[in-house]
Amino acid sequence: MSDRTIKHLILWIPTITIGLWEFIRHSWLLPYLSMDAGNILAPIIVFVVSAILMTRLFRLLDETAAKLRDEQEQKAALEERERLAQELHDGISQSLFMLSVKIDRLEAAPPEQKGAQLDHLRQTVRLVYDDVRQAISNLRTAPQESDFSWSHNLLQMIEEVRRETEWEPVVSWELPDEALSMKEKVALFSCVREALTNVRKHAEAERVSIQTKLLPDGFCCEVRDDGVGFYGDPFAQSGKYGLKMLRDRANHLGWSLRVQRQQGETIVTISKGDLKAA
Repeated sequence: MSDRTIKHLILWIPTITIGLWEFIRHSWLLPYLSMDAGNILAPIIVFVVSAILMTRLFRLLDETAAKLRDEQEQKAALEERERLAQELHDGISQSLFMLSVKIDRLEAAPPEQKGAQLDHLRQTVRLVYDDVRQAISNLRTAPQESDFSWSHNLLQMIEEVRRETEWEPVVSWELPDEALSMKEKVALFSCVREALTNVRKHAEAERVSIQTKLLPDGFCCEVRDDGVGFYGDPFAQSGKYGLKMLRDRANHLGWSLRVQRQQGETIVTISKGDLKAA
């Protein structure tokens, strides 16, 4: 029985009960039952009938509400697991990947360069430690609007890219802080960081650029690289967890994500609104 049906029954049961009682009283009971006695019996009958029938209806409503609470708790748990996965993937797993790269370089380095490589390795370990602490802090506290600034976070990310690679990223960032909500800014920044991490892991690129444009009804963000590219549908390939998470994050906010290969470049485009207006 649906909630709507239950509500209608709760509304109509007292009305129908009093109507039937009055019909029966005036049709058959007037010779045997005085007007005063009938008036006294009317609320008693309505109460008894309502108590008998509505107790079951109230129980059904309680069961429905309990199921709804269980579903909400399950949804909240799944959302929290997804948030944990994003925190781990966006920060810790990427830092661990760079740590493994450093270890490989250390093993392959000639003896005279091992000291410098070891210093870089120690620095990366400290970054991993900082990422772990930051992830724990992020999970314990809800971000505020003032916590996120394009300029600060973008410069920090570009500095990390320069430090860990030989790239000199070309950046054209035209989105002001007030263009997006805090949730959208964090999500877009995470998408850009994920795209750069995929380039570092798989593309073997020499040049990388990041460009954003403000559209009349949204924005467009492109991450380009001149790496080896991909074959077929990149989302259908196994092990592309980061790319799939990027797509899920964009879809969750109603954005569009496109990965294409043009003129020797791989282009990851995240957009909100009509791209034709760009």
